[in-house]
Amino acid sequence: MARYASGRARGPHGADAAQPERINLYDEVTAKIIAQLEAGRIPWVQPWASSADPSLGGLAPGLPRNALTARNYSGVNVLILWGVVMEKGFPSQSWLTFKQARDAGGCVRKGEQGTTVVYADRFTPEAEREKARETGGDAKSVAFLKRFTVFNVSQCEGLRPGLAAEPAPLPEREIVPVAEELIGASGVDFRIGGDKAYYVPSQDFVAVPPQPAFFDQINFYRTCLHELTHATGHASRLDRNLTNSFGSKDYAREELIAEMGSAFLCASLGIVPTVRHADYIGSWLEVLREDNRAIFRAAGAASKAADWLLSRLPDAGQADDTSNTRGRGDVSRDRYRAGQAPCEQTQGQAPALDRRAA
Repeated sequence: MARYASGRARGPHGADAAQPERINLYDEVTAKIIAQLEAGRIPWVQPWASSADPSLGGLAPGLPRNALTARNYSGVNVLILWGVVMEKGFPSQSWLTFKQARDAGGCVRKGEQGTTVVYADRFTPEAEREKARETGGDAKSVAFLKRFTVFNVSQCEGLRPGLAAEPAPLPEREIVPVAEELIGASGVDFRIGGDKAYYVPSQDFVAVPPQPAFFDQINFYRTCLHELTHATGHASRLDRNLTNSFGSKDYAREELIAEMGSAFLCASLGIVPTVRHADYIGSWLEVLREDNRAIFRAAGAASKAADWLLSRLPDAGQADDTSNTRGRGDVSRDRYRAGQAPCEQTQGQAPALDRRAA
């Protein structure tokens, strides 16, 4: 996939090759997320019109995707691209590189500003390989981050018809069965009852209040997906650190993963993500301010959690992301591609709390 140092299109025959001062990508992306949180805008909540009706100019819930390959972006790139859709009001979740726009028979309109997304990987220096050969040990790999520029399809013209279409919103009567199917396919011990929602790592079970206890039926599923994201961290699954005390920074990190993971799941199933743990924003900001890689780790873990759950749906196929996805499935009507959800206050009950300690 081609990438360009500058995000501004020069015209149909090329891109501005001017090389701006290199900025630490981790600092750059983290600063954007911090600014959004400080402004009271959660980067993983509702990057679409409230109507969610394409015929009315709205966007149905979904992950950003590459228009040419129809593959979804993942990790921190979801937050970056959702943020741009919200900020600029783009009518599409589909993106292309400058070269891909030309390959699709069109071009990026002159003067349009692109969006920088990132690709994370690792490489092993030759010196490390040589050292490993001499000592018989393992060669140490080095993490690296590359940037490239994409444009929303609404910034392009002349594109051939038939590129990745916006997913049609599922009727609510279909969303519920798919969510139920995901819960059942997870294999997680799921217990209905009580007045609180939580996951207990030591006993590996999720508990949620009965659905009639929720003011809004759909919030039952948002809550379930949030707790299921926590459950993916169990040692028998993705093995995240869940032995953290309430109020600690590790607790805030895991809560950030669950918020984004369930947001990705909700968007995949056609459920509009919401935020219930707004009271954690201060803790999240503290974590992000002291570690410029925290949001990358959290978003990556959230994508892995969503992928783990989605891959267990019956009709799951395999698809790779155009930028650092790890095997995302494909469910009925291309709806299953990741989203967020929290715990909901139930009727006449105290707020549903997330108790991840046994």
